[in-house]
Amino acid sequence: MISSDRQHTLAAEATFEGICLHTGEQAQLRILPGEANSGYVFVRTDLEGAPEIPTHVSNVSETRRGTTLKSGEATIHTTEHVLAALYALGIDNARLELDGPEVPILDGSALPFMEGLESAGSTALDAPRRFF
Repeated sequence: MISSDRQHTLAAEATFEGICLHTGEQAQLRILPGEANSGYVFVRTDLEGAPEIPTHVSNVSETRRGTTLKSGEATIHTTEHVLAALYALGIDNARLELDGPEVPILDGSALPFMEGLESAGSTALDAPRRFF
């Protein structure tokens, strides 16, 4: 866990691939470093215009059997494990590029995300950490 008054992002890209729990589709999630003050932003790379979905409470559209985010017509299902891993590791900003409607389930926990993100490392940004 990062202890600092500065915001952090990833030092390198982390990629995860696998089957999605609810849709049964294969998906790839690329997590890239994010700009200061950007927070976590999902990008649906499979949709025209690659719509962005910021992870904000106003974009939560469903919480049964997972957390679904929606912005316009774009949705992302089962976001909770990857978001928990980012938060637990003290990463404040990341760009999450997903080529489908759902985050891969991997082993069903946040652990594979934690391990992949730890391998990518983190870096401090020149911006003060913001607290909710």
